[in-house]
Amino acid sequence: MWNVPNILTIFRIALIPVFLIIYYQPWPDAHFWAAFVYLIAGITDALDGWVARKFNQFTKFGAFLDPVADKVMVAASLVVIVEDYASWWISIPALVIISRELVISALREWMAQIGRQEQVKVSNIGKYKTIAQMVAIGGLIWEANTFIVVTATIILYIAFVLTVWSMVEYLRAAWSDLSQVD
Repeated sequence: MWNVPNILTIFRIALIPVFLIIYYQPWPDAHFWAAFVYLIAGITDALDGWVARKFNQFTKFGAFLDPVADKVMVAASLVVIVEDYASWWISIPALVIISRELVISALREWMAQIGRQEQVKVSNIGKYKTIAQMVAIGGLIWEANTFIVVTATIILYIAFVLTVWSMVEYLRAAWSDLSQVD
């Protein structure tokens, strides 16, 4: 259980309160440092997967905890961004992204219970969505200047479109099972 990928995942979870504490500090560079912590979390997310694949260090604990760590970090980040920006054009895509994560997590759990988890394995669209949302969230946390905020908002909307698209694809893949009448 205590292999490098799992330690990186636990470290990423430990970064969540660090990120939040730094984000809310009154320092002039607090958002830069919060974005930096968020970046470290993103790097550990990519790194733990790479190490697990490269050195065949897969565990059931890691398979469970890694997606939880990702979703909690994204949700925490989106919540503070929604609070900070306090605007519908940030709140709506944030709500859709968080909702999609809940729906797909529940769908994957249910599909696993019926032995059909292969139908809803991670897709390339989901990977592109993750990259777009991570970049967008990082830029919105940082708030370095208008260019960064506008660019991050545009990328957030790209992530929003990919979020809806991937959710539709996952639901379509599971539809024959979902639509069965008992």
